[in-house]
Amino acid sequence: MAQPTSSLRYDPISRALHWLTAIAATAAFMLGPDGFGRLMHEGVDPGTRLDIVWHESLGLLVFALTLLRLLWVALRPGKPHFDMPAGMRVLALLVHGALWALLLALPLTALLALGSESHPLTLLGGVRVEQLPWIAGSPLGEAADWGDVHGWLGDALMWLAGLHAAGALYHHFARRDGVLAAMLPWRTGR
Repeated sequence: MAQPTSSLRYDPISRALHWLTAIAATAAFMLGPDGFGRLMHEGVDPGTRLDIVWHESLGLLVFALTLLRLLWVALRPGKPHFDMPAGMRVLALLVHGALWALLLALPLTALLALGSESHPLTLLGGVRVEQLPWIAGSPLGEAADWGDVHGWLGDALMWLAGLHAAGALYHHFARRDGVLAAMLPWRTGR
């Protein structure tokens, strides 16, 4: 069980996992190929497209990092506490909860999209999973156009991450309460 802490900074593992996840998710978003389904229906082999290989590899990395982060949240020595109005605290909880949900949902919807369309999963190092048979033809696989859902959720993640970053900057420059400094990978004057 996590113990409370009086530190004004997150622990090094929390900070590292946060920034690695942010970088991997942003890179995966930027490398996300437009019209992925169209390309596959036109016969393009995803293994020949580095943007697809990197996108899928980074997506699985984001999923793994998110699972590690959730495990670490349960085990870490605590987190800093900052005084802020109740409404601001509730908003922070909602934004963080939505970010966690999206970080978990995005890789799952990607696998559902690949499996329901019978597209291979292509990863760095030449790793390739030709089919995800437990998804193809399943009721869950047929429940939605998972490629569209994945795209919408990716956009939502980036918008929400932008809101999250704007909130951190607000705390840093307007409130000067140390919230941003608590997660920065380097020490600040606080």
